Amino acid sequence: MDQIIINPYAEGQVLLIDKPLGWTSFDAVRKIRNLVRTKKVGHAGTLDPLATGLLIICTGKFTKKINEYMAREKEYTGTITLGAVTPTYDLESEPIKQSDPAGISKTQLEAAAQKFTGPILQIPPIHSAIKINGKRVYELARKGHDVQLEPRPVTISVFEITKIEMPLVSFRVVCSTGTYIRSLANDFGAALGCGGYLSSLRRTRIGEFSVNDAMDIEEAELKVRERLAVNGKS
Repeated sequence: MDQIIINPYAEGQVLLIDKPLGWTSFDAVRKIRNLVRTKKVGHAGTLDPLATGLLIICTGKFTKKINEYMAREKEYTGTITLGAVTPTYDLESEPIKQSDPAGISKTQLEAAAQKFTGPILQIPPIHSAIKINGKRVYELARKGHDVQLEPRPVTISVFEITKIEMPLVSFRVVCSTGTYIRSLANDFGAALGCGGYLSSLRRTRIGEFSVNDAMDIEEAELKVRERLAVNGKS
């Protein structure tokens, strides 16, 4: 009688990945899909290429849990550079100088952060993957179309200033799903009157899942190969 080999990843697994800088979320999914030998692979919440940190990747039957994981509270750390703005609200486009932030005090920074704490209305970046009439808004923006997005309700439970080294302001944010940290950085700079953009971002938590428990890509590759090898021999 032939031996039946069960692929645990086809059955369903949750992998916590520490996404590297420069990778898209789809790059990470594609890498894992090629490793686990099953097509049914997805992630629970996009990270931009310039962001690092926790990416939940689900395989097999666990892809049904993606929406559930995406809806959970998220935590981020990062830096906002004050004194300039960018069209994408981050370093994917060139900064345009606006105003010297040197005279802004810690008290002013904390007061501005407080304005964005709690339930707020936030306008997403026009350079985002939101669709209007079936088209990604970043595609419309790149073609020079006038893109108008409506404000969306989000909740920012924590907006903490953790370090100040002007023009860099380090922060920790805990927020609801759907929050754009790029928009928060842009709005924060606007509230201070000097402009600001997101210069680094790391997702540290999604619900009860922590980046401290995540694997880098090399660790994930080793673990997957070892597990598949063990199942192939059993």
